[in-house]
Formats: sequence, C-alpha cells, structure tokens
Amino acid sequence: MDNDDFFSMDFKEVVENLVTNDNSPNIPEAIDRLFSDIANINRESMAEITDIQIEEMAVNLWNWSLTIGGGWPVNEEQKIRLHYVACKLLSMCEASFASEQSIQRLITMNMRIGREWLDAGNFLIADECFQAAVASLEQLYVKLIQRSSPEADLTTEKITVESDHFRVLSYQAESAVAQGDFQRASMCVLQCKDMLMRLPQMTSSLHRLCYNFGIETQKNNKYEESSFWLSQSYDIGKMDKKSTGPEMLAKVLRLLATNYLDWDDTKYYDKALNAVNLANKEHLSSPGLFLKMKILLKGETSNEELLEAVMEILHVDMSLDFCLNIAKLLMDHERDSVGFHFLTIIRERFKSSENIGKVLILHTDMLLQRKEELLAKEKIEEIFLAHQTGRQLTAESMNWLHNILWRKAASSFEVQNYTDALQWYYYSLRFYSTDEMDLDFTKLQRNMACCYLNLQQLDKAKEAVAEAERHDPRNVFTQFYIFKIAVIEGNSERALQAIITLENILTDEESEDNDLVAERGSPTMLLSLAAQFALENGQQIVAEKALEYLAQHSEDQEQVLTAVKCLLRFLLPKIAEMPESEDKKKEMDRLLTCLNRAFVKLSQPFGVEALSLESRANEAQWFRKTAWNLAVQCDKDPVMMREFFILSYKMSQFCPSDQVILIARKTCLLMAVAVDLEQGRKASTAFEQTMFLSRAFEEIRTCNDIHNFLKQTGTFSNDSCEKLLLLYEFEVRAKLNDPLLESFLESVWELPHLETKTFETIAIIAMEKPAHYPLIALKALKKALLLYKKEEPIDISQYSKCMHNLVNLSVPDGASNVELCPLEEVWGYFEDALSHISRTKDYPEMEILWLMVKSWNTGVLMFSRSKYVSAEKWCGLALRFLNHLTSFKESYETQMNMLYSQLVEALSNNRGPVFHEHGYWSKSD
Repeated sequence: MDNDDFFSMDFKEVVENLVTNDNSPNIPEAIDRLFSDIANINRESMAEITDIQIEEMAVNLWNWSLTIGGGWPVNEEQKIRLHYVACKLLSMCEASFASEQSIQRLITMNMRIGREWLDAGNFLIADECFQAAVASLEQLYVKLIQRSSPEADLTTEKITVESDHFRVLSYQAESAVAQGDFQRASMCVLQCKDMLMRLPQMTSSLHRLCYNFGIETQKNNKYEESSFWLSQSYDIGKMDKKSTGPEMLAKVLRLLATNYLDWDDTKYYDKALNAVNLANKEHLSSPGLFLKMKILLKGETSNEELLEAVMEILHVDMSLDFCLNIAKLLMDHERDSVGFHFLTIIRERFKSSENIGKVLILHTDMLLQRKEELLAKEKIEEIFLAHQTGRQLTAESMNWLHNILWRKAASSFEVQNYTDALQWYYYSLRFYSTDEMDLDFTKLQRNMACCYLNLQQLDKAKEAVAEAERHDPRNVFTQFYIFKIAVIEGNSERALQAIITLENILTDEESEDNDLVAERGSPTMLLSLAAQFALENGQQIVAEKALEYLAQHSEDQEQVLTAVKCLLRFLLPKIAEMPESEDKKKEMDRLLTCLNRAFVKLSQPFGVEALSLESRANEAQWFRKTAWNLAVQCDKDPVMMREFFILSYKMSQFCPSDQVILIARKTCLLMAVAVDLEQGRKASTAFEQTMFLSRAFEEIRTCNDIHNFLKQTGTFSNDSCEKLLLLYEFEVRAKLNDPLLESFLESVWELPHLETKTFETIAIIAMEKPAHYPLIALKALKKALLLYKKEEPIDISQYSKCMHNLVNLSVPDGASNVELCPLEEVWGYFEDALSHISRTKDYPEMEILWLMVKSWNTGVLMFSRSKYVSAEKWCGLALRFLNHLTSFKESYETQMNMLYSQLVEALSNNRGPVFHEHGYWSKSD
C-alpha cells in the first residue's frame, strides 16, 4: 500500500486494501485513518453501500484483526481501534437489529471493546461502548418479551440477558471509579447488588470488585468512599459464604477498621472497634488481635480492659513473636504496667521455648528506653548466665541484643560519657566467643578504642586497635585509629603508612567496607579528619599527605579548594628553599596535580550549594597568582614552567576580564608558546614537532585575540609582544609548511616600525630546519641592511654581520649554482661593503677578510666556468679588499698578487680584456 495511493482512497477502499494487504509498513497509518474517519461516518454518508457490504466490511475487519501476529507493525491499541471501527460499522446495518442473534453479537462486541478500552485507560470511549451494549440489551429484552416461546426457555434467555447487563454495570462501575465518579459507580454497584437474588453466581465477583474499589480509594486517601466499598464488599460476601469464606470476610473487616482509624481515629473509634471485633468473630487471627490492641490503645481504654485483651491473646495460643509485638506495642503507647506485666506472663508461658531469650532482650530494651539502667544490667547478666549455661541465644537474638547495647553505648558516647559507653560495649564483648570474631567484632574493638582515646588511655586503645587490625586490616576505620595512635605517639612514619593504606582502601572499588563508609558519610571524611588531627598534633608532613589525598578524592567543591590552598601554603615555602634536584621536580609535579584538581572543581557547574560567581572569582584569583609564581620558579625546567603558566591562564578565565587579567593571560600564553617552539626545535620526530608547533599555533591565535582587544582599549601599539607574536607565528607557519605563509608575510612587510633585529630573525627562521625559504630570508636581510644604512651613525659591527649573512645566502660556499641572486646584485653588496670599509676604520677585519676570500672564490668559480672576464673582475675585487687588511694583509698579499698576475697573463694569451669603462661585464661574457 503506497503512501500516495493510501491518501487518495475512500473509507471502503482503505478497509478492502487493509484486509487484503501483506504486512505493509503503512498499516498503522491506515488504522489511524479508519479510527479518525469513523467518528464522522453514519448510514446516510454511506448510502451507496448496501447493508450486506457494510456488514461484510465489518466482519472482514474484525476477523483480520484477530489474525495479526507479533511480527506486524500494529500495537495493542491499534487492534482495539480496529475492533471499534468494525463494531461501529456493524451497528449501522439494520440487519444487526433484525434478529436476537444479531443483537447478541453487537452486545458481545461492545462489551469486549469497552473492556479493552477500559484496560487501555480510555474511559470515555469505554463508556460509549458500554452504553451501546445497554441499549442493545434493552432491545434484546423487548424482543424476548414480544416473542412467544415456552416459559422455561424465556426464563433462561432472560437470565442470560441479565448476566450480560450485570457485567456491563460492573464495567461501568470500574470506569466511574477510575474517573473519580463515586455517585455513578455506587449506583451501578447497587443495581448489580439488587440483581444478585436472580444471579447468585455473580456474588463472588461483585464482592471482589467492591473489595478492590475499597483498596484503591483507600490508597488515594478517599476514606469515606473506601468505607462504603468495604462495607458493601462485606455485605455482599455474607450472601455467599461458601465462595467467600470467613478468612476473606475478616480481611475485609480489618481493612475497614484500619480505614476508620486512618480517616479519624477519634471520631470513628467505635466503628473501627466494632469492625475489628466482627472480623475476629468471623475468623480469629493474629492480625485481627493486633489491630484490636492497636485500636484500644487509640482510645481511653483502662489498663484493666487492656489486660483482658492481653489475656484473650494468651487463650488463643499465639506465637512468642506475636506476644512480644503486643508487649512492645503496649509500651510504645506508654502502657508500661500492662506491658511489663505481660512480659512476665510471656516469660513464664514460653519458658521452655528455645527463643525465651527474646523476652529478656525486649525487657532489657524497654528498661533502657526508660532509663532503668540498673534493672537493665540485671537482665543482661541474667541473659549472659543463661547463654553460658546452655540456653544460648539464637543468631537473630544475639544480633538484636548487640544492636541494643551498641545503641545505648552510642547515646552515652554522644554526651561524652565515654566510661559508660565502654561498659555497654564491654557487655557486648562478653557475648563473643573465640570462634565468633566477625566484622562486627572488629567494629566493636574500634568503638572501644575510640572511647579509650577520648579517655587518654592509650595502651588500652592500642590493644583494641591491634585486635581489630588482626581480624580486619583492610578496614578504613581500623587504619584511621592506627593513624590517630601513631600521631599521638609522634610516630610520623607509622602515621604516613596508615594514611597511604587508608587511601588505597578508599580507592579500591572492591573494598568490603564501602557500605560501612557510606553509612558514616563521604569516604573523604576520614581524610579530612586525619588532616585536622595531624595538624592539631604538630604532624605537618602527615597532614600534607592527608590533604593531598583529600584534594584527590573529594567530590565536594569547597572541600577540595580548601585542601589545595592549605597544602600549597605548607609546601610553597619549603619548595622555594630547595635546590634544583629530582626531589624538587617531584614536589613540583605534586603541586601541579593539586592545582589541576582545584581547576577541575572550579570548572564544575554551579548547584544550589556551589560557589557563587564572586567567591569562585576570588578563589581563582588566588590560584592564578600561585600558579604564576610557581611558573617563575621553574626557570630551569621550561616544560614544567609552561604547565604552570597554562594553568594560571586557565584559572584567570574564572576572573573578571579587566586589563590586568588580560595582560596576565597574554603573558602566560606567550611563555607557553616560547616553550612549545623550543620543544618543537628539539623534537626527535616529525610527529612530535608537528604536535608542539600546532599547539603553539593555537596559543598564538588566542594571544593575538587578546592583544588586539587590548589595542582597542589602550595604547599598546609599541608593545614588543606584537613583534614577538609575529616572529612566533612566522616560525610556526614556516615549519608547518603553511600554504598561507606568503599572504601572511605580505602584511608583515607592510608593518611600520619593524626593527633590523626582527628582519634578521625572520631570515634565520626561514632557513631553520625543517623550514627552507631562502627567498624570504634574502628579502628580510635586504630590509635589515637597508635599515642599518639609514642609521645615524651606522652601527658598523651589526651592519657587517648583516652583510655577511646576506652575501653568504646569495653566494653559498661551495655552491655550484649562484643564480639565487643575480651576480650584478651581489656585486653591488660587495661594493656597498667596500664603501663603508673605506669610510671607517671600525669595520671588523675578520669580516673584510671573509669578503675578500668570498669574492676571490667567486672569481675562481667563474674561471672554472670559462667566464674569464668575470673571473678577473671578482679576483680584482678581492685585491681591493686586500688593500684594507692590516694584520692579515702580509699573509695573503704576495700569493694573491702572484695568482692574479698569472690569471691576467693567461687571459692575455687567449683574448684581450673586455672591461667596460665602469667595470661591468661585457655582454659577450
């Protein structure tokens, strides 16, 4: 079924294509269209189609929907929609109302579809289907009355109609309850109830329906409605006790009594009590007796009446646990005299039970809650004696007793009564045998050690901790107490080892004590306490390690920042005094890690309890300056210096972007670029070099953005940073073989105020491997030379060096090709140098010598190429430089003159001189 065809079809065609089509992906859209269209279709709109055709469509659609399997793209609601459309089509046919069978078919379909819509939560369409079913039932009933048939048959068929009507009413009640329409729901149920005399077999289902309504409305705190439904459930259930049973009736009544209590335990006290009494008459059970006691305690019941109720419990032979629950309930409601008396009776009643210890334990617990500690201790001694003489407590009872004793010890500990706490822990300890040393035993030893430490009984604390360590060394609290004792004793080495072990346990995901730590709060709580305790006891090195681990593992933003700041304040003065060494490098690495942790916390999104913008900026300002100062201290370690400068830059991003911060950011980036470029120069592989250069390039771009912004807001046009950035960017582009290098340089050449040093540096970079741009280097050196010549007075030393580089680049030593720069132009450089040499005595003699040798070698090169006139000219130029030598002249003069004479003689024998008047080469050369 194509999309285009589907949208052009009428209703009938869609149905026909749907039921004859294979598993098409457009089936869901077709179903949705049918469901949408059926609301606007009636018999008149389909006048051209006969009833037979409509009925055939409906039947085919219904049957097809039943064949849809799991592999079809149709969900349950779409199946319901198909049923609904089929039913609506069928209801348009007059034939559907012509016979009793046709009407019955419509009733069945509407009931089924209504139930489906009800389960799907579409109550409005469900009600529509149920109403249609009721209308059809009325039509069927009229036909039954009109048809003449034997009375027996008519009675059977009328009962069938009433049964269907009953089910429809119950469905309507469900829908009404779901919609919160109590009046309609109750009306439907009461109609059903009136029909039970004729339909006794439906009693059980109506009873369950009302019970479910009662539970649902009670959950929604609709106590009045719940009371009605539960009362109806009980009344209906009594009509058929065989199927309902006394246990179910009692359950309904107990729920009704509970509902009255929840509704208003004062106003409906009597109703609640009557309901539970009636429940206990129907079926006496422990829940009924417990609820009755609970209701009695809500009212102003005398102790005598409560005692009667208690004795009633004993007469029906209830379990020990149930009796103990009743005793606890009594004492929880401050009926101590009755409760304790009942405990005495229970103890006598169950004296032969193996669980008799439970009575004494509950008695002890109740006494402790009432501050009757001496009596409680007597009970504990009694329990211990029985435990030692063969009436041992069960594991469950033992655990209960330990919890009671520990709870009492904890309450004493909280009020700093450590001696009393130890007494209750000691009672707990007495119940442990040598083969019962579990994790709770080690916890007990740690708790006792804590009390001993607070009482300054160090030896006893050490004994308790040693016992705990023997049984559970991988416990964080065991290690914490080992740490505390070591700190108190001044044993720094032992304390450090305990902190390291503690940190290892905290980071071990498989630690068995994770749950225990979670109960006490964050795992880092112990590290925080450890740092504080070490500082209070003058153990700064130990405190530093605890703070370091705290910063590493804590998830609390403020805690991490505080820990890092505290650690830095301890370490910075020490590191500043340390000589350059491997130890100092390790300490710097340690600080870098902590600062990075602080940066991570500053970067976290803000929550309700997170740092405010202002406080975050203040924190970042402190960390920014600290990272800067550490970077300055790393002048012997450029890589580490870069890390701190970059960290300072990152921290500054949390500060307001004023002029000071922007300049600091720019400086940090400049320093980072310098280090990255140096790393790139030293890189051993092309990959490493590219990595360093690319990183530097990103930093340069950011730095340029900051610099340009500062230029717009102030006078920074002569800032040396601009020239530095230019050189850095040129180096990166050149060494990365950037195709945009030439266009970048076009803007550089046009910049004003560039110095000779800048051009000379460009020339050096252009020829520094892996870059190789001799033409760029030549251009830069020419510009530098021009600037030198414009100086007044000229710096002859710098001029000579620049000339040296320019000539050397133009005519490299040993080169076979001198065409990089035309010889006429190179000749001009030599002439320019001679003019300055002749005007000053300060021209370095070594440079004159170098120029002389260079020109002579060029002449020799020309001679080897048979360019004799050029050879004579260049060698003659060398003699002119020779005339300006002083100390070296004697060493070269004789030999050069002799060689030059030989050269001239050789040239005379072959051809005459062809020099022009001004010394230029002839065209024939």
